[in-house]
Amino acid sequence: MAQPSQTFFDEATNAVRGCWALITGKRNASAWFDFSQRGLVGSFVAVLIAMLLAGFGPMLLGIPVRAGAPTQSIIVNAILFAAQAGMAWIVLRQMGRQDGFVPYLVATNWVTLVSGVLLLISLFFGELGLIVLLAVVIVAILTFVNIGRFIVTLSAIQIGLLFVSQAVGVFLALGIVAIFLPVPTV
Repeated sequence: MAQPSQTFFDEATNAVRGCWALITGKRNASAWFDFSQRGLVGSFVAVLIAMLLAGFGPMLLGIPVRAGAPTQSIIVNAILFAAQAGMAWIVLRQMGRQDGFVPYLVATNWVTLVSGVLLLISLFFGELGLIVLLAVVIVAILTFVNIGRFIVTLSAIQIGLLFVSQAVGVFLALGIVAIFLPVPTV
């Protein structure tokens, strides 16, 4: 279970257990995450690692990427993260559930890192990696719902509202990013 005086590695290990509990639908999933200020900072480190893996991971695996692609990936992911977190804050505030924002953010941040690692692993499978990608998408949706249920304790309609609002926020952010970032050249 999460302890306030644990190392980052201990926190990450517990968070992975929490992510597994979310995937398998365990009601005690929240016990594995550290919702303190220290835990929040640790989860931001996890998101930063996920963004770096998304940007530089393919290069580390020897996959050729075009110049500037890693930086562009990190910028886009940072903007999408901000849009998602901002929409979550707005919607939870409107629901009167600001108390759920930090737990939501901590759990979501760790799920982002686990998803990022799985997506990087999918690169090893070539075209079969699309199956892994589909599985990651399904698992991400499942964990999103279970974060709403077990971490933030939202009702089904509240989870739906949070999901739709974040989807809209992310799509709007993608539109804005498309206006300002150059189109990748092949």
